[in-house]
Amino acid sequence: MNPVKKTIALPDGREITIETGKLAKQADGAVEVRMGNTMLLATVCSAREAGEGVDFMPLTVEYKEKYASIGRYPGGFLKREGRASDYEILTSRLVDRVLRPLFPDDYHADTFVNVTLYSADENDAPDALAGIAASAAIACSDIPFNGPISEVRVARVNGEWVINPTFEQIEDADIELMVGATYDNIMMVEGEMNEVSEAELLEALKVAHAEIKKHCLAQIELMKEAGKEVKREYCHEINDDELRKDVHDKCYDKAYAIARTGAADKHWRAEQFGKICEEYLESLPEMTEEQLEKYNADQRKAMVKRYYHDVEKEAMRRCVLDEGIRLDGRKTTEIRPIWCEIDYLPGPHGAAVFTRGETQALVTTTLGTTLDEKIIDDVLNQSKERFLLHYNFPPFSTGEARPQRGVGRREVGHGNLAHRALKRMFPDNFPYVCRIVSDILESNGSSSMATVCAGTLALLDAGVQMKKPVSGIAMGLITDSDNSKYAILSDILGDEDHLGDMDFKVTGTVDGITATQMDIKCDGLSYEILERALNQAREGRLHILNIINQTIPAPREDYKPHVPRIVTMLIPKELIGAVIGPGGKVIQGIQEESGATVSIDEIEDGGYIEVAASNKASIDKALDMINAIVALPEEGKVYKGKVRSILDFGAFVEFMQGRDGLLHISEISWDRLPDMEASGLKEGDEVEVKLIEIDKKTGKYRLSMRALQPKPEGYVERERAPRGERGP
Repeated sequence: MNPVKKTIALPDGREITIETGKLAKQADGAVEVRMGNTMLLATVCSAREAGEGVDFMPLTVEYKEKYASIGRYPGGFLKREGRASDYEILTSRLVDRVLRPLFPDDYHADTFVNVTLYSADENDAPDALAGIAASAAIACSDIPFNGPISEVRVARVNGEWVINPTFEQIEDADIELMVGATYDNIMMVEGEMNEVSEAELLEALKVAHAEIKKHCLAQIELMKEAGKEVKREYCHEINDDELRKDVHDKCYDKAYAIARTGAADKHWRAEQFGKICEEYLESLPEMTEEQLEKYNADQRKAMVKRYYHDVEKEAMRRCVLDEGIRLDGRKTTEIRPIWCEIDYLPGPHGAAVFTRGETQALVTTTLGTTLDEKIIDDVLNQSKERFLLHYNFPPFSTGEARPQRGVGRREVGHGNLAHRALKRMFPDNFPYVCRIVSDILESNGSSSMATVCAGTLALLDAGVQMKKPVSGIAMGLITDSDNSKYAILSDILGDEDHLGDMDFKVTGTVDGITATQMDIKCDGLSYEILERALNQAREGRLHILNIINQTIPAPREDYKPHVPRIVTMLIPKELIGAVIGPGGKVIQGIQEESGATVSIDEIEDGGYIEVAASNKASIDKALDMINAIVALPEEGKVYKGKVRSILDFGAFVEFMQGRDGLLHISEISWDRLPDMEASGLKEGDEVEVKLIEIDKKTGKYRLSMRALQPKPEGYVERERAPRGERGP
């Protein structure tokens, strides 16, 4: 065993160590990454041959967290880790998005990257180490890769930049970004912020990239010392240069003509582009013997489609760069026509439709009570979420004929971006739990940004007093190979995303950026181009905000009639048990009798009670019942009570909600009663009693009925014998 270890010093004195050669040695590459008490094991395995007919990079990245890493048991009956949490999915996506573009274009072998959290620290976020762990594992293998890369989280806390901040620092940050990059180029950005300027965002990227360069150099040294500089040889594609040239010569002009028609209908364009390829395939002559020795007819057809894809890509890109004509005929800064409508559905608490070109989102808002909070039970995060956003992308939104299955990684990722865009503009101390659901009904470019815009409309339609409206826009970039000529595209189409060099989503208010997501697929993108893209995005964002403001200038003054009203109150901690009752009996009784939903949480200041119902009468009834419980009994006060039980020596009367007192037989009447039967009291009788004493030691209550009756003339109180002289 010959382990190799490298150490990276962070600006605040913490250290990241990368070590290979100890664990998982049968994998193609494996490293353990440590920072403090956090330890991740990353492994990579790649097949030697590509699957038949595979012409893409079949990469799978899995990030998993072990509950044992922090000394916890998983929940549930089985007590073992199950399906991936949203946090694990999002971390996997962050790593995947940086790694995928850096494998060679002609490398098509099944490749699996697994990053597992085996030891955790409650203060440090492990997702910031997943990228460097995955990259280092690939660097220590023989798998071809145009890296290394690293990812860091950069945050601005109290005006200072912090690399890989703690959870506590993240909470206090006004900018929080995850940045992935090679030594030369930024590849991926994702994060949220408090209405910051474009210049501040660029500064954050520069700080992050400077740190990432150190990480990349350490991995290169690790690779050299581990003896993994030479990568495997492979041949995953069959190519015919003459056929490639023939496809280009005969198809390029036709593809260029379609690209410059400026047709807005994506299905028409796809059909026309497809016809060019089909016509070429039909015109192909019989294969020669020389060709048959190299490949068969099916392989030739696959090559033609691959070569034609490159032709189509080149035609679209040159049309934009040379003539400024986009696929749908727009100018580079032009945004597709927008129409939107609020209150579209009568049933939800808020609803809106937002349509931009061929992208459409139908979004609903539901307002709920504390009982509707999402309970998060991740390895390092046990909390409750009061603002939720769920994004759905059904196949029919793109005209696909396939079944709709469960929520995929893409839907989790897009929903998370929209959630981050809106959450910092959500009102503080909002009494309701809020759930936004976005259903994409049509898609041709940036449905996540349509979700942000429609989400804002639906929130305002529900009467949520947002701090400011939020809009979002997706930007694209097309460049020459040497970046001498480039075009920044506003509001990109799906094809422009697929065939372009950058997908850059920006959300924000009139005053600044709230969230961003960037994926860059080209080398050498300068900060000058990024700055121009951000400024152009701001113009588009403000244009969309103007349309949102025209649709609904301000939130509804009041909630819709069917929204549950919520009233809150605070009670002393010692009375929480009285309101809940044994086994929840009292609080359940309040809900059954009043028809309201009642929840109670213990907070620092006492018991926080939330009463919700769709009508005022139910809320008032529940509040009266709660007030009756939490009100303190007063000696000398008269109460109406109900007889709960009859005993030989008296009766127990519930004189306040949840409070019973003893009505002794001697306190029922001024007359001497031989037994309780003579009193005429029965269980369930309503009686008027006076609280005559609260025992200072036991807190028990003594009640009296006779104290409310006139004292008979000449009545003499019987003397009580001393306790020691009493008879049996």
